[in-house]
Amino acid sequence: MNEKFEQIRRFFPHTKKIVYFNTAAFSPMSTSIKEAIDANFDVRMAAEVDDTRQMYELRERVRSGYARLIGAETRQMGVSINTSFGLDLASYGLPLKEGDEILLSDIEFPATIYAWRGAAETRKLKITYVKSKDRKFDIQELENSITDRSRVLSISFVQFFNGFKNDLKRLSEICRKHNLFFVVDGIQGAGAEPINVKELNIDIFSAGCQKWLLAPFGSGFFYISDKVKDVLTPHNITWYSSDWEFQFSDLFKFNLPYFDTAEKFQGGYYATLNLLGMEAAQKIILDLGIDDIQMHNHRLIDTIVKTLKESEYYNITSSLKPSERSSILTIACDKLKELHRFLFGRKIHVACREGSVRIAVHLFNNESDIERLLEALSEFEKLNSRNLAGKTN
Repeated sequence: MNEKFEQIRRFFPHTKKIVYFNTAAFSPMSTSIKEAIDANFDVRMAAEVDDTRQMYELRERVRSGYARLIGAETRQMGVSINTSFGLDLASYGLPLKEGDEILLSDIEFPATIYAWRGAAETRKLKITYVKSKDRKFDIQELENSITDRSRVLSISFVQFFNGFKNDLKRLSEICRKHNLFFVVDGIQGAGAEPINVKELNIDIFSAGCQKWLLAPFGSGFFYISDKVKDVLTPHNITWYSSDWEFQFSDLFKFNLPYFDTAEKFQGGYYATLNLLGMEAAQKIILDLGIDDIQMHNHRLIDTIVKTLKESEYYNITSSLKPSERSSILTIACDKLKELHRFLFGRKIHVACREGSVRIAVHLFNNESDIERLLEALSEFEKLNSRNLAGKTN
């Protein structure tokens, strides 16, 4: 394991006891996050200073950090509570008319589906589900589905249940060709897979930060492109949508202009403890570098794949193509729930999703984690092979 990653691993106390492969659900907390939050508790409990200005400065740093991670500019970034916040900005804020069509994948995560379903009911929009092929989003089927009323493609960067990484470059080209708004749920990729939202011409990108970005629950961010910023109708204007320049002794100003940045849409987010956690988590990601994180994660997954390819018991259900793979590997066998319980009993945390066991590998994992997983999988296979042989006899 690279020394940089080994040093970061020490920030995660769970690694002393637990082999954690469930980052695609949520990440364990690091000591750096706890220290940052504890320090703020001390300040607030003492109540000796007003740290309001520091909170605003912190929020700017957090916006800037996420901008660096996805290839955006700080002015295009807002902080939020979860992925759905940014999806709601799109579904209720984009300039759509009654009867306009929204294109969604038929294997999409519910956050995207319900955001657009709610908006469709309210705004009288039409939802069309693009049929998948072999549990993957089918680009040819997308092109076949586009009509003269199609206005939006909303899709995940990485699919939650099998780790399939969508071809955002190709999808972006299709969106430009047909003048579709391009909305991306980034939660299963941001923090583990490189992305440049500006190069991809994404209009709105939204991600919760409690998974691969290592931050506390209730943390998220969104990106709004310059193309849609001025046509997006905000549904959550607050007094923090304007710049008060810290002049809080004169609040009878009811005609302040709104921010001309994504701050206009972030709803006055000032959950300081979460912002501190987000900044501490950002530092880990930015210090390691997203390209190196991807390389680290994929290398560990390669070790799993090499062994399981020789197994007649397990079936790999993730794509292994370089352009389609992510930091999620999924496998299947004839006793999925039993396997999940078996691994949990050996302090190996994975998840069951849509007919597979999902193994989410991230920066705090190392070779010893992979060895423990492979040993447990081998033990389970042998155990069930013996049971099967006994029944046959």
